[in-house]
Order: sequence, then structure tokens, then C-alpha cells
Amino acid sequence: MMSKNGFSRCGELYIGRLRKEGRHSTAHVYKNALFSFSKFCGISNVSFRQVTRERLRLYGQYLYECGLKPNTISTYMRMLRSIYNRGVEAGNASYVPRLFSDVYTGVDVRQKKALPAAELHRLLYEDPKSERLRRTQSIAALMFQFCGMSFADLAHLEKSALESNVLRYSRIKTKTPMSVEVLDSAKEMIDQLRNKQDSLPDCPNYLFDILRGDKKRKDECAYREYQSALRRFNNSLKDLARVLHLKSPVSSYTFRHSWATTAKYRGVAIEMISESLGHKSIKTTQIYLKGFGLKERTEVNKGNLSYVKNYCASR
Repeated sequence: MMSKNGFSRCGELYIGRLRKEGRHSTAHVYKNALFSFSKFCGISNVSFRQVTRERLRLYGQYLYECGLKPNTISTYMRMLRSIYNRGVEAGNASYVPRLFSDVYTGVDVRQKKALPAAELHRLLYEDPKSERLRRTQSIAALMFQFCGMSFADLAHLEKSALESNVLRYSRIKTKTPMSVEVLDSAKEMIDQLRNKQDSLPDCPNYLFDILRGDKKRKDECAYREYQSALRRFNNSLKDLARVLHLKSPVSSYTFRHSWATTAKYRGVAIEMISESLGHKSIKTTQIYLKGFGLKERTEVNKGNLSYVKNYCASR
């Protein structure tokens, strides 16, 4: 029987609250983290007293040995820390200083997802000679041409978002208001992917035919439909990359990171990149950006030296 004031119960209650608010994606991540930690502990009902620094350290090591990437491990640990903090606030757990100090809760900026420009060009413009993969390519191209729009935002765009050649919408993840001018190169692809169905009462009227639009926005079945669409898109992207003989891994995140990195290499200010991506913090944008190589840094270094060396001569 689950203790009503235990760690597991605290987590389940919060997951239930998230679902009630329609935040099914966040609830899913919490559920996975709680299930993983309970499995590691060997018990379904973890108490707050069983959440110790040593157990958390061993759990982090276990996740690493299972092959999870640092950012995934960090996400799980931050979910567990959030549950613990809620228990402390509710008076169900004693505050333990530095409880999570021995585990990784940061962001590994080395995990870059941007494609090299040559591979990005092939992925977006080379004909895969398959109608299914051409559709996948069109979705990818729109994501890139809409300033690195996420798949979630693209899939959930409604017809009312497009007006006078401008897309106006709020990001699914952060609710940040966004506006993107539709380039001429995107218009044909928009027409190809446009949803031709009429909307149902109390259901979203989606712009594209990625989601059916026959479910209410906050229903869990709508979230499950989106997850299925995301899996299909990622699987098709892998097929597209294989047909085009790409060496780099490709996922739905690729185009967002690639747009940001392309802008960075073109000298676009990070503030503009951040605003175009709809990030609330420039720190988030910096995580997206792929680092410059030695050659580029050397050129900048030479340029700085030359500028200073010749400064007086040019005045």
C-alpha cells in the first residue's frame, strides 16, 4: 500500500495535477523519471527517507551505465528534485542540505544536433524519389523556413494563425507569442500540406494535416496522437537521411538547432537568434548553438590582432 505522504505518492499526485491541467508531456516525463527511480530502488512505494545522497549517486551511475545521455540523466534528476522539494514544502519531508549535490542536474552543451551545411542542403533540397519522403522533406523544410520552428508548434498551428502572409501563434512549450513572415519558397509546401477538413465543435482547426483535429486540445488522447505523429516523423526522417546518404543523425530537433547554428555562422546576433526561436533566455539559445571550429576561431583571432595592430595607422 502506498504511503499517502511518501515520495512516490507525492510524485503521483503532482503527475495527476499536471494531467488535469492538460500538461501531458510534462506529466509523461515525471512518470518516466519516477518509474525509473522506483525500479532502481526495487520498490514501488519509495519513501522520502529512502531518497539519500548515496542512493541518488548510485542511481545516476546506473543511468549512465544503461547508456542514457547526460541531458536525459539530468532531466530525470531534476524531476526527482522537484518532487522532493514539493514534499519539503508540504511538510512531508525533512530538508536535507545538498541532497542532489552529487548528481548531474546541468545541461551538457556538447550534445549538439545541428547538421553541417552540406548535409542540411541535401536533406532539404535533394529529391528522395519517394512521395512519402518528399512529404517528410516538406515538413522539415517548413520547420527550417519558419525560423527553426519545433515540430510540436508546426503540428499544432491552426488555420487562424496564418493571416496576410504572417504566422502568429504561441509556442506550445513556453506560451511565448511568435510571428513569422511566410517566405515565397514556403507557399507551395504550405498548400501541399494544408488541412482540407472542416473543424469539429470545440476541437482545433489545424492548418496542416499532421494531426486529425478530432480531439479536444487538453485531452490525453490528443497528446497520444501527437506522440504517434512525432514518432512517425522521426522514423521517416531516418529513412530520408539513409536514402540521401547522410552521415549525421537526424531528428525533429535537427532543424531548430541547424537554423540557430546557421544564423550564428552568418554573424547574426545571439539576441536575434534567441528571439526568433522564442526562447525566454539567451542561455537556452547558447545550448542550441554548435561551437565554432578551430579554423573559424583562428580567423577571428587573426582579425582581432590585425584590428588592434593597425588601429593607429587607420586613424
